[in-house]
Parts: sequence; C-alpha cells; structure tokens
Amino acid sequence: MILKGKVYKFGDDVNTDEIIPARYLNTSDPDELAKHCMEDADADFPEKVKKGDIIVAGENFGCGSSREHAPISIKAAGVSCVIAKSFARIFYRNCINIGLPIFTCPDAVDALKEGDTAEVDVNKGQVSKAKCKTVYPSEVFPKFIKDMIKCGGLMEYAKKK
Repeated sequence: MILKGKVYKFGDDVNTDEIIPARYLNTSDPDELAKHCMEDADADFPEKVKKGDIIVAGENFGCGSSREHAPISIKAAGVSCVIAKSFARIFYRNCINIGLPIFTCPDAVDALKEGDTAEVDVNKGQVSKAKCKTVYPSEVFPKFIKDMIKCGGLMEYAKKK
C-alpha cells in the first residue's frame, strides 16, 4: 500500500488538546471532530486539509491525555497517515486501534517541508519526498497490524476474525 499526500508540518510536543481541543469533546461524531482537527495548532488546517494528506511532526506527537478523539479527528479529516520523530505511547496505540497508520521516521521529518508531497510505502516501511530518490526507512508493521489498518481498526479486524 502506497500513501501519498501533501505535507502539513508541526513541531515537537503537539498534544491531544491541540489535535482536538477539549471544548469539542462533547461529541464523538468523527465528522464533527474533523471540523476542528488541529485548529489550535493551525487555525486553517480543517479547511486546508484534503483526503490523503499527511501530517509530519517532531518529537512526542500526541502527548497529553489518552482520549481517542485525537486520532479519530485526524483520520476523519482525511489524513492518510502521520509521520513523526516520536509518538506518545498511548496515542500510538490509539492510532493503530482506529486504523490510522503512523510512522516513526526522524530523518524523513527533517527532510520533508510544509507543502511537499510525501510518499509512504506501508509494506516496505519507507518514506520519501515525491520525485526524490532518497528513501528514509521506517518501521514495517507486522502482518496483523497491516490487516488491522486495512480493516479500519481493531474493532473491524476483530469482527472479521
């Protein structure tokens, strides 16, 4: 599976309140959450982001609370994946549970700029800038996690099993 999209770049320590502000947690509707995704980090993000786009961030992305609303808002906004230098542990697991691919790839984070087009080969664990020969290695998910992502998350994966 190849994911390709425009890069939206964020810094270190982007917390779950910046991903989806607490004032919107009175709903669990993904479409409503998507309308406010990343708005405290970039007020225009919900209007700019398109299906397939990619979030690229620094260290400790998703720190803060353990709420699943944060990765749900990202996925519902149409973001195909998140690439970061590192992730908060619970956020990482919540992303996998809802079927949002995330990749730890510090070299790609350093190389990619806002507005670039990034490509991620999920099967090979590789990130690159579109039309660039340099490939940055990332982790390769085990088959069951790839299957979980393809199914749309843990619940859909479990239903199929």
